[in-house]
Amino acid sequence: MRTSNPALKPELFRRSGAGIFGQTNSDVMTVDGAVQKTGILAFLLILSAGFVWTQAFKATGYDGAPAMLANPGMLTPWMVGGAIGGLILAFATAFKPHWAMYTAPAYAVVEGLFIGGISSFMELRFPGIVMQASLLTMGTLVTMLMAYKAGVLRATEKFRSVVVMATGAIAVTYLVSMIMGFFGVQMSFLHDSSPLSIGISLVVIVVAALNLILDFDLIEEGAAQSSPKYMEWYSGFALMVTLVWLYIEFLRLLSKLNSRD
Repeated sequence: MRTSNPALKPELFRRSGAGIFGQTNSDVMTVDGAVQKTGILAFLLILSAGFVWTQAFKATGYDGAPAMLANPGMLTPWMVGGAIGGLILAFATAFKPHWAMYTAPAYAVVEGLFIGGISSFMELRFPGIVMQASLLTMGTLVTMLMAYKAGVLRATEKFRSVVVMATGAIAVTYLVSMIMGFFGVQMSFLHDSSPLSIGISLVVIVVAALNLILDFDLIEEGAAQSSPKYMEWYSGFALMVTLVWLYIEFLRLLSKLNSRD
């Protein structure tokens, strides 16, 4: 296992037809191509999220406050629809990578609805939190990329093993918390603003950030193996999955810190 991101498994790049006789440079994946596709997906996600954001804040009440303050439930359809649609498209892309040039843009648009909804809701509660989370996410991406390019952080086998196990533990914890929530049992240490909860959020953010190193390594490996062109879209999709996770975790951390004020 080279990465904990399920969308970036090394065997996937090998299965996808790397090194097929007759492929030309225009037919194979490149790092620059993957970066360009990631940029397109990020633009689509921001555009979609901006649409929901506009809907949330364009109408104001009698006191000049956003209308959503009086009825935050208006955001629920965007968040639920975006989350379900994003999950379906994510599974479709993961199981059918050659669909990525179609499903990855659709995923970015649908996921943008979810991001826009939850961002608007959090901004209504804690003004300024979205800009802070966005800057922290972009700052983390740039920092991890610089560390990777400089060789400060390398995707060694030990490094991969630790990140994979940590990510798996987080996923299991979140899943258990969600299931218990259905029965009215809350794991408060994950959601309150206690020092323990804040500490857990910091650990999760570190793990999410380290996943970027594994993603960068797998993308370079895919390009080195001359994987098919559609894997650029697939790689962009996989990076977006990690970045969305990182952004949500920053929102969670900042909301906990703001709740302590």
